[in-house]
Amino acid sequence: MDVGQPTRRDTEPSGQAGSAPPRTPTTPIAQGGPPTSLTPRAPRRARQSDQPAECQLTPELSRSQPGDAGRMEPDTPRAPQVQSRVQVTTPQSGKPVPQGSGSLGPLGPEGPQQNSSGSRSPTSTRAAPVPQPPPSLPEDTQFTAHQQRAGTTDIQVQAVEDFVHLVTWNVGSAVPPDDLTSLLELNIGDGNTDMYIILQEVNSMINKRLKDVLFTDQWSEVFMDTLSPFGYVLVTSQRMQGVLLLVFAKYYHLPFLRGVQTESTRTGLGGYWQGNKGGVSARMTVFGHPICFLNCHLPAHMENSEQRMEDFESILQQQQFEGQAATGVLDHSVVFWFGDLNFRIEDYDIQVVKSAIDSNNLSLLWEKDQLQLNMAKDSEKVLDGFLEGPLKFPPTYKFDVGTNTYDTGKKRKPAWTDRILWRLRPASQLVAARRGLASGLTSGTRVTQYSYRSHMEYVISDHKPVSAIFTLQFQFPYKVDIPWVTLMVEDEWTKPSDATAKFKLVPTFSRSSWDWIGLYKVGFKHHKDYVGYVWAKQEETDFLTQEYQVTFAEEDLPKGSGDYILGYYSNNMSTIVGVTEP
Repeated sequence: MDVGQPTRRDTEPSGQAGSAPPRTPTTPIAQGGPPTSLTPRAPRRARQSDQPAECQLTPELSRSQPGDAGRMEPDTPRAPQVQSRVQVTTPQSGKPVPQGSGSLGPLGPEGPQQNSSGSRSPTSTRAAPVPQPPPSLPEDTQFTAHQQRAGTTDIQVQAVEDFVHLVTWNVGSAVPPDDLTSLLELNIGDGNTDMYIILQEVNSMINKRLKDVLFTDQWSEVFMDTLSPFGYVLVTSQRMQGVLLLVFAKYYHLPFLRGVQTESTRTGLGGYWQGNKGGVSARMTVFGHPICFLNCHLPAHMENSEQRMEDFESILQQQQFEGQAATGVLDHSVVFWFGDLNFRIEDYDIQVVKSAIDSNNLSLLWEKDQLQLNMAKDSEKVLDGFLEGPLKFPPTYKFDVGTNTYDTGKKRKPAWTDRILWRLRPASQLVAARRGLASGLTSGTRVTQYSYRSHMEYVISDHKPVSAIFTLQFQFPYKVDIPWVTLMVEDEWTKPSDATAKFKLVPTFSRSSWDWIGLYKVGFKHHKDYVGYVWAKQEETDFLTQEYQVTFAEEDLPKGSGDYILGYYSNNMSTIVGVTEP
């Protein structure tokens, strides 16, 4: 049914704080952001080739799906693909619509942002070709973390494979560099990374934190500006004084990232002040599988190896999440643990360490790395199941700022302080956790590390950034690939009266009268970075309706040209649960 133009509200109802989209930004977004004419990639198609027997994809996945994205396949050339999305154009001028300004602050009570007044031009939508990316990543490091489980070689199961790019970097008080392209490997990848998870250890002084509260964090802004032109949207963020965690994903994955929660744990001095030490985490289900990203900044100095382990164990014990599937960090199917873990190289003096680095004899140093030594101990049960790829890059700490020269001041011994590890939940625990949910259903997860490297070209800090690229391959007959909300829109909006959208809900979706549908410019940064919106209000007559329709007010439509996406925001889930199909 046609809901028509929604009633505008200037204040939020009691108990619904943060429900309505903001009319004006509560915190500024950096100006001079990314280009707005970028076309996102088409959805990926499932492949049959080069898959192990237990991972062969069934014909059902050969169709394009909204939650799919192309995979890195160096040996298989991909033909150009075309995708459709709402494209608003002005026949008279053809000028692009300005990027909608958004806010990272809390959702305010004022309602939506208003466009400037003026006459509206006829609008139209059409398909556009997708630009092809450069060749895929070099396979410099491959490390398979999980062998196939017994009993799966003689059957075919559906598989979903996602690429995850993790970055950890202790930047101290440095300001962001001009270019982060090589750190995120946007220049050499094939554009198929599904998620970016970024940890920054930043200045935790009081004056710096107050400035970030008032003007937003500059590191968050620069990563959004860098990633949004490639179709990545900020899913969630968490800051604990000097530790900042950012999670980005392709916009079409948003409906399948559910149950997003964050936690933080301070350590040191009882956790009252030393807020740059401790851990922050983000957890979610990805296509129905629980995953947790845990970032830690542990105590420094050679002699504190035992304290580092105690702090890590304390963080794991204190961080608890709501829900039945995974309440603790280690209850998740996959855990990524990364950050400035501060483990050092034992026994050897600084001259031996530097000599080994100069001669590329890194295995000599790896044998004395405190983290590796702890992982080999039977007494450190908290590290059971954690894996790390080979350290084929030189130690990432400590450098003279502005150079690639190891510390010439205090002459601290080089060390691999910045690390990325992962852990798969044992299969026996997965079976026990899912018993009773679905009889006879099993699940397997494979994690493959495609690269693990440092980035020596960045010299703004005494640490070098470290990144790793993984594939997560979910093998299962049970998966979540249907969005809560399916949006349908005509390919052409030639006049304001055409600006309507229809949507359907799955029966189990918990709808709210404060849900809304946003009109997003392609390349939007986060769920509040829209150019217009309409309430998806629930009317009394809606209970008998299978399909709903809303209409955008003429003043909420952009005046110029550009490519747009519709997204359904759920107030109950605090996330976008449906987007228009590519």
